[in-house]
Amino acid sequence: MPNRPTGPSVIPQPVTMTVQQGTFTITPSTSIVVQGDKDFALAADFLAARFAVVVGNESTAGQKSAENAIVIRADAALGEEAYALQISEQKVAISASTGRGAFWGVQSLLQLLPPEVYGELLVDEGELSVPCVSIEDKPRFAWRGLMLDVARHFASADEVKRFIDLLALHKMNVFHWHLTEDQGWRIEIKKYPKLATEASVRQDELVGHFRDEPRKFKGEAYGPFCYSQAEIREVVEYARRRFITIVPEIELPGHSMAAIHAYPELSCTGEKIPVRVEWGISEDAYCAGKESTFSFLEDVLAEVCELFPGSYLHIGGDECRKSRWKACPDCQQRIQDEQLQDEKELQSYVIRRIEKFLNGKGKTLIGWDEILEGGLAPHAAVMSWRGEKGGIAAVRAAHDAVMSPTTHCYLDYRQATEGEPLAIGGHLPLCTVYSYDPVPAELTPAEATHIMGVQGNVWTEYMPDFEHMLYMTYPRGCAIAEVGWSPLAAKDFQDFYETRLPQQLKRFDAMHANYRRLKGDESVLKKLS
Repeated sequence: MPNRPTGPSVIPQPVTMTVQQGTFTITPSTSIVVQGDKDFALAADFLAARFAVVVGNESTAGQKSAENAIVIRADAALGEEAYALQISEQKVAISASTGRGAFWGVQSLLQLLPPEVYGELLVDEGELSVPCVSIEDKPRFAWRGLMLDVARHFASADEVKRFIDLLALHKMNVFHWHLTEDQGWRIEIKKYPKLATEASVRQDELVGHFRDEPRKFKGEAYGPFCYSQAEIREVVEYARRRFITIVPEIELPGHSMAAIHAYPELSCTGEKIPVRVEWGISEDAYCAGKESTFSFLEDVLAEVCELFPGSYLHIGGDECRKSRWKACPDCQQRIQDEQLQDEKELQSYVIRRIEKFLNGKGKTLIGWDEILEGGLAPHAAVMSWRGEKGGIAAVRAAHDAVMSPTTHCYLDYRQATEGEPLAIGGHLPLCTVYSYDPVPAELTPAEATHIMGVQGNVWTEYMPDFEHMLYMTYPRGCAIAEVGWSPLAAKDFQDFYETRLPQQLKRFDAMHANYRRLKGDESVLKKLS
């Protein structure tokens, strides 16, 4: 008998889904018909590749027969990322106005199939049955993403691709790639080769928690770990074929010790400093008074802009201490020359100047909410992490904002109060993540239009390898996806936790993707009761 799903189970929850009687059976002879442009063909190719593995279907997308077929077609009446999915006993129809919408429809179709569709083995008899349903769906927010910090601990290009696969499964469309830090630089820059050879290595690795006294170290170097530009292009193309935009982050003016180690002239003192081996915040920053600093940053960002075709570039802007600037003659001269009030306005000067450069490259600058301090750059977007105040201030000034507060979106926090691996601290259970509404209640409807969406952040100080990163990300990443996609009125934690999430975790098993098992988290159980 064909494999049969236990019941329709889609994450994130669609806007509407009506279950009807009957099933459609996918066999090796089922064709995939494309009635749209090359982006629709991308969605069809993704589906065909899955069926080639698990059903033994050798047909390629684009066949003309509409019998025993999955038809992926253009419908200009639907929104940018919207789709409609109609499954009858005779055929499957996915309609969308864009290839991206069609791709999200493909993701829902795959989730309606048994979890084996995500595996690498041929299913019994080469057949899969999908229930007859009618879905009309579209996302609530335009920005639905996860950030992965590969500077503290590295993930290979192949591992990053696996991370992207899980984003696609959840209809998330932004991968924020945190590439530079005090503890390591992870992207090749041709004009500055020492970033790859020297800034990518720290001479020791912390053992235990940063707050432990005395601190302990492994006594061995970590690195060199750095993506070549060829690897970057490969990952960008991989994401493009899954309709995911990569937003690279190049930290400035703080969190820059690794770069300063390789090129000491970028600092206020010009002294050689080590790549930071501890976590926490450094006093060091790029010197804002030297023109050579801006030459370096513009050279770096020019190469980064060429590698990443997306419209946003993240410049960090967070946790930049000003002690070096206060003691630096060059920085103080800059404050005087530019008629700035203080070092906060000096940071704003840096951000504004970098924004002007990025705008000239066709990019929009986005940064953590500290970029509000000293005055926000004219066209910048804000990622609000220190609660919601930064996002609220940004949208009230008619700037766009992505909500990513520590209270709901920091996936480096512990998932339970006990029995969890070492983490940075805090407790962020699944139910709390799921409960988040990215639109603060105090915003007017007009202000709320500037909330672009939501993002979960995976900071990796205490995640030494990729399997640990996945453990900390999921299933909380499933909740982030539903927060970003599903209508507020459609959210139902009990249905999510008891009915749909167990099916999603079976899909993870088929994909060999690690995650935290649903185990005795009393905060979740209390929420359900």
